[in-house]
This record gives sequence, C-alpha cells and structure tokens, in this order.
Amino acid sequence: MAFKSKISANIGLSASPTTVTDTVSASTAHTVIGFSLANTSASTITVSAKLNKGASSAFVIKDATVLVGGTLIIVGGDQKLVLEAGDSLTAYSSASTSCDAIISYLSASN
Repeated sequence: MAFKSKISANIGLSASPTTVTDTVSASTAHTVIGFSLANTSASTITVSAKLNKGASSAFVIKDATVLVGGTLIIVGGDQKLVLEAGDSLTAYSSASTSCDAIISYLSASN
C-alpha cells in the first residue's frame, strides 16, 4: 500500500469537468482519505464532484457553495471513498479557473 496525493489546479466549468484522480488501473484500488476543493477566485462559487464508474456516474457533492478564500472538504476525517479499477473522480465549478483540488489516497494492488 502506498500513500499518494494529486493536485488539480484551475478547475472550471461543467462543460469540461477536470479529472482529479487518475483512472484506477486494473487490479488496483484507491481509498480516498482526503478530498478538498478551494475557491481561488474573487467571487463566491459553487462546486460539484462526481464518482465515475465506466459509463455511469453519481455526484459526491453537487452545487455546494464555497466562499471567497474558502475550502470545502468533501472527504476527510471518518469519511473514506473507495475507487475500484476503472473508476475516477471529476470536479467542476460555476466559474472558469476558479477552483483547486487536492486528493490524498492510499493505493493498493489486489
């Protein structure tokens, strides 16, 4: 098992969501232990994040308000999110290049 993190900067509009995790490779699982979205703009924004499983997806959070200078912690503390082979996380914001994401996870081979 290995601890890893990934940064995605300048997340923008829903027309082109940003993949904030690499797609999990075969025979591997990721346990997300931290996932935060920070407002980097001069205005209040809303943010959304989705878990993608092949052709299906579901919101982890949808249209949550993040104030100027604020951060929304989506996963942390007692919460965990398990990503299986082929899964990924995407995020988007209500304004162009207005959000940064930080993900911390454990990666394990099956």
